Amino acid sequence: MRIAFDAKRAYQNNTGLGNYSRRLIDRLAADFPEHQYFAMAPKKTSLYTPASGNIQTITPTGISKIFSSVWRSNWVKSDLKKLKIDLYHGLSHEIPICIQDTGIRSVVTMHDLIFEYYPSHFKAVDVAIYRKKFKYAAKHADRIITVSQQTKDDLVKLYHTPADKIDVCYTAADEAFEHLHTEEEKARIRIKYKLPQQFFLSVGSVIERKNLLNICKAIKALKGKLDIPLVVIGGINTAYALQVKNYIKEQGLENDVLFMADRPESNEPDFKNSKDIPAIYQCATAMAYPSVYEGFGLPVLEGLWSGTPVITSGISCLPEAGGDAAYYIDPLSVDELVTAMEKVTTDELLRASMIQKGFVHARTFTTTVLAQKTMQSYLKLK
Repeated sequence: MRIAFDAKRAYQNNTGLGNYSRRLIDRLAADFPEHQYFAMAPKKTSLYTPASGNIQTITPTGISKIFSSVWRSNWVKSDLKKLKIDLYHGLSHEIPICIQDTGIRSVVTMHDLIFEYYPSHFKAVDVAIYRKKFKYAAKHADRIITVSQQTKDDLVKLYHTPADKIDVCYTAADEAFEHLHTEEEKARIRIKYKLPQQFFLSVGSVIERKNLLNICKAIKALKGKLDIPLVVIGGINTAYALQVKNYIKEQGLENDVLFMADRPESNEPDFKNSKDIPAIYQCATAMAYPSVYEGFGLPVLEGLWSGTPVITSGISCLPEAGGDAAYYIDPLSVDELVTAMEKVTTDELLRASMIQKGFVHARTFTTTVLAQKTMQSYLKLK
């Protein structure tokens, strides 16, 4: 087959959707070299260099180069036909308008429907645009891939998408998380980033559904009993982040909650490009991720790969990510979070069990498995 991808995120997004796109394209080309692959990108950047010579990057030319967003959403069909593409994969919720009229089969990956559950967290105009694009893709794509059963269930419930049209292909963590660092390497990382000897870790943008405020409340409740600080990795340019910081100031927790984004160490090149992030995970005493809704919850999987005990929510898709390895709580209960943080820190038998189960569970989520499941979805359209 001649397979084309919407590669905008691969070239322009350095976080979740971009990582998914880059890993999937490269792994498909490596594991299924009998096919030809085309990355349809509005523009090339230094963010992505295809790992295989069997991946050809196509960018718009002429007037399409000026109106690259229109090319991506519509005019790209002309290039797809010239390239004799058999299958087009929209890697992030979208497919070109009327691609169903070209004879080219299409697949779309739906990562989550967060905006449907938390529309107040988005601009109203963005919610309207997302809903239109997502519904169109769900209706007209020949097959849909979701990164969790939760997102599949959401599509069936909210958009009335036929369940037999949807394949669950779990996402995978960066392979860098599979490498366990030595104690010497972790000591170097602690010094480099001025990290405490023990700390809880929170990863993710500081937005309301990630529930950082409850972690801070648990840190407050544990003071004098379990004085382990919290290190936060994630964007803080949000109204919710200001709310959290105000709480920290009111409660005198400035030395107990450390925002990496506020520290000069966050400007280190290997922090900005995420090279050192797996080692920081491995330095953590435990990870707290009491989110109230996710499309998958990739930080949970990253924690398991890192041998770091993970505390997370027993709702949404998070039990899919954590399996039998995580400690589950009601994310709205500070008391449950306090109990979990204390147990996971002090109960050595529990810690050892969680770490071992975490390694076993994490190995079922690899880019190889992701590529295999994705190819199986493609072949249903032959």
